[in-house]
Amino acid sequence: MENVRLNVALLRRKVPNLTSAAKSVGLRPATVSNLCTGKIPVGRAEVRTIIALAELAECSLDELILRGEKVDMIETKIKAIDLLAPLTKGGTNGLVARPGMGQLVVLAELYYRLKRDGYTSIMLLPKGEHPEVEEILEHVDFTVITIEDAYQKIMELGPNKDIIFTADRGHVANGNIQDLHNKLEKIGMNTVTTFLLDLSGQVVDEDLPYGPLETLWQFDADLAARHKYPAINPLQSTSSVLEGAHLDQHHLTIQQRSQKLLRRYRELRSLVQVRGMDLLPETEIQTYKRGERLEAYLTQPFFVAEPFSGKKGEDVDLPTMLEDIRKILEGSYDSAEVNSLSYIGTIK
Repeated sequence: MENVRLNVALLRRKVPNLTSAAKSVGLRPATVSNLCTGKIPVGRAEVRTIIALAELAECSLDELILRGEKVDMIETKIKAIDLLAPLTKGGTNGLVARPGMGQLVVLAELYYRLKRDGYTSIMLLPKGEHPEVEEILEHVDFTVITIEDAYQKIMELGPNKDIIFTADRGHVANGNIQDLHNKLEKIGMNTVTTFLLDLSGQVVDEDLPYGPLETLWQFDADLAARHKYPAINPLQSTSSVLEGAHLDQHHLTIQQRSQKLLRRYRELRSLVQVRGMDLLPETEIQTYKRGERLEAYLTQPFFVAEPFSGKKGEDVDLPTMLEDIRKILEGSYDSAEVNSLSYIGTIK
């Protein structure tokens, strides 16, 4: 099948308030969001949806649909991210969380890890008092006050430097981030990977909180409450990298099998909490226990959390992680204690 995807950058530029615009022409914002991140492949979208998006952006279908372009992932060596919703290089990646779910710790960990790979991080400081941000600034290379300062710093670093740029949602709402992306696009600057976050937590209640995204990380209240970090929702998080044409087939297969298992595990967990394990059939008990082990395995010690957790940070490269998960899915660790799989790197 021809490798096609939406031109998210063009949509972002032409339709800044995509949620309202989508609703105005009868499109579901969630559908548009899933098309942008690749959760719904363009080839499976209704023709009327694609035509409506082209009309909103006042562009042709050829401009809206990109053919043959590869979307690259940044391997973070964080299991939950690399498996469930890989970070899109040069894209815009949104974090959706309420306060206290660990989104800032994930950001700090990404700054730490990506700095080792030669990335430079820039944070556009949020307006107002946000003492929680102070705790992660030691891991940021540069902080800036205005969008103009951010642009100047990016220009100063130059086109040969991989850059991680982070901004609060307030700068999305007033159009500043869009203006920055437009200026960078005009000069062909495609080495900037953007993170958008919302410190207020209001973003959780909106269908398309940041406009079109290449990667969406939805944080999960249940995982956070049970101290399963990083608390990234395995079913709601997604990435344009997951479109089949962009991802190694083995990775895609393991990702899909993992999601299927975790979806059923979550359903069974609700039943078990109410009625216990006794009423589950044997096959469902096996599904439940494997899901429990996979959920435990997707927790991970972070380098930036070492002073608080007492656990050494762990990297897990992609091939090792996929092999570990394959073995969990196929029952090789059915006899392992669940706790033995929690907060480890690879399975020894």
